[in-house]
Amino acid sequence: MLIALMAYDKKGALDVRKANRDAHVAYLKSSEAVVQAGPFLDAEGEMCGSLIVLDVVDMEAAQTWAASDPYGQAGLFQNVTLQAWNKVIG
Repeated sequence: MLIALMAYDKKGALDVRKANRDAHVAYLKSSEAVVQAGPFLDAEGEMCGSLIVLDVVDMEAAQTWAASDPYGQAGLFQNVTLQAWNKVIG
């Protein structure tokens, strides 16, 4: 099951993102569930959120994955949405 994780940073949290980026990227690379991942960018080109596509058995597995993400544990996000997704092209 493909799940799109869309997360938006709290305002003024770029320092939190940068401080936890290495741990977050290591978590992404160590996970077999990650299909694609990358940051959202604001008008100035700065990172301001994340889009991660997960391939997991069910929504509970996606929630467990998200709860273990170093960004989430650091309190970076204003909100996180997990949405079932159907890949059509690509």
